[in-house]
Amino acid sequence: MLSDELRYQLLSTIERNPELTQRQIAKELGLSLGKVNYCVKALLDKGWVVAGNFKNSERKMAYAYYLTPLGIEEKATVTVRFLRCKLEEYEEIQRTIEELRAEVIETGELARQKE
Repeated sequence: MLSDELRYQLLSTIERNPELTQRQIAKELGLSLGKVNYCVKALLDKGWVVAGNFKNSERKMAYAYYLTPLGIEEKATVTVRFLRCKLEEYEEIQRTIEELRAEVIETGELARQKE
């Protein structure tokens, strides 16, 4: 299935602008059109998104994608999981930075002692 990050990005993008085409979604998220098509179909199959037609002067008929109540619930759930994951990554990066700083300080002090 879709990763939490991709699911979050898709649901958020659709929620913000339901009239985006799959091509526009692909461009905004830096994905291939085929991947977006696959993902949108998966969201439709899960019942998290519905597609409706709307009239547009540029395109005779186009789809608008809307989050369903289940989709809104899923977006909230995935947002919490995605945030938790990003916070863990952030904390790990902070630990790594502190270790590197300590190593640089220690290495610098050792180099000064040799002089």
